[in-house]
Amino acid sequence: MAEAVVSSQVGLSSPALAAKKAPPANINASQWRNALFIAPYLFFFATMLVFPLIWGIWLSFHKADTFGVGKFVGIANYVRLFGDKIFLQSVGNTFYFVLLTVPVLALLGLFLALALNRQTRSAAFLRTAFFSSSVLSVTIVTLIWRIVFIPDFGLLATVYGWFGTPAPAFLSSPDLSMIAIAIATIWWCIGLPMMLYLSALQQIPGEIYEAAALDNANRWQTFRSITLPSIKRTFILVVLIQVVMQFQLFGQARLMTQGGPNNTSKPIVMYIYDIAFKRWDLGMGAAASEVLFVLILIAAMAQYLLTRKRGEN
Repeated sequence: MAEAVVSSQVGLSSPALAAKKAPPANINASQWRNALFIAPYLFFFATMLVFPLIWGIWLSFHKADTFGVGKFVGIANYVRLFGDKIFLQSVGNTFYFVLLTVPVLALLGLFLALALNRQTRSAAFLRTAFFSSSVLSVTIVTLIWRIVFIPDFGLLATVYGWFGTPAPAFLSSPDLSMIAIAIATIWWCIGLPMMLYLSALQQIPGEIYEAAALDNANRWQTFRSITLPSIKRTFILVVLIQVVMQFQLFGQARLMTQGGPNNTSKPIVMYIYDIAFKRWDLGMGAAASEVLFVLILIAAMAQYLLTRKRGEN
C-alpha cells in the first residue's frame, strides 16, 4: 500500500520535474511566423506606394505615351518641364493655395476646438455641424460653393444686391479665383483639425487647470503655459497633414474654375492630369509628379523641423 502511494506521488510529480528539466524558450529568438501579421500591410504598401514611386521615377526618364515606353531620354522631360511657363505658374498657384489654406485651417481649427470643448448639448451640436462638411464629396462641396459664387444669381450676388452693389466675380477673376477655391476648401476640411485638437484638449488633466486657477492665472496665461505646450505635437500633426493634403489640390479647381481664367487657378496636380491624360505625354507627366513629390517632402520636413525647434526653444 505504501509503495503504491509512493509510486503515485512520483508519477504525479514526474511531469513537473520534466518541465523543470526542459530548457527554457528564448523569448528574444526571432520567429518568422510573426511576419504574417504585417504581411498584408507590407504587400499593399509595396504594391500601392513603393512600386508606383519607383515606376514613376523610371518613367520620368523615358519618352512614353499610350503606345508604350520608348527610349531613354535622361533629364529631357525635366528640362522641358521647367521650360514650360504653365508648369511654373501651376507651381506658384499651388504654393499660393497652401499659404491661403494651411494657416487658416490650423488656427481656425484650434479656435473652434477651444470654443467647443464643453460638455453641453449646444457644443455637441456645433461640433457635429462643423465636422459634417468633412464627410461630403468634392463634387457636392464644389456644387454648393458654385451656387454661392455664381454671378448674378448666386447667394453672394443676392446678398450684395440687398446693398445695391454688384458682387465680385470670384470664379472668373484672375485675382479672386484661387481665393474662392481656398474658401470652399477651408469650409470642407475644417472638421478634421477641429476633431484632432478636441482629442488633444480632452487628454489634458483637469487638475492642472484647477491649480492654475488657484494661482490666479488668467485665460491667456493658462492657454500659453498649459494648453499650448500640451497640444504642441497635435498642432505639428495638423500642419503636416494639411500641407500634404493641400499640395494635392485638384477636384475643387477642376470643378469650380477648370484651372482658369488664364491658368491662374491651375494647381500642379491638374497640370499633371492635362499633360498625362489629355496630351498623353506620360513621361513628362511622370516628371511633374516626381517634382510634386519632392515639393511635398521638402515642405513637410521644413515645417516639421521649424516647428520642433520653436517648441524646444
